[in-house]
Amino acid sequence: MKKIVTHRDLEVYQKALEAAMRIFELSKSFPKEEVYSLTNQIRRSSRSICANLAEAWRKRRYEAAFIAKLTDVEGEAAETQVWLEFSMKCGYIISR
Repeated sequence: MKKIVTHRDLEVYQKALEAAMRIFELSKSFPKEEVYSLTNQIRRSSRSICANLAEAWRKRRYEAAFIAKLTDVEGEAAETQVWLEFSMKCGYIISR
């Protein structure tokens, strides 16, 4: 097992980054009328997962701060799931 030195070494961070980049690519094809609503929101929340994971990693020495940041991660992940659900129901993306 590889030693974890930075947040980039965390498997959860790597998966979140991959998901955010996939969402970015998929959202490029969303209708123009969604640019300032759905497209912006889904990109922001998916990227925020990665940012909050990085912050949590830096605050890992302080249990309460670490847990608070992980709670933020969960919130952003839930928000991203909702935006993905809207995207699917609107027919902008299809599930495999």
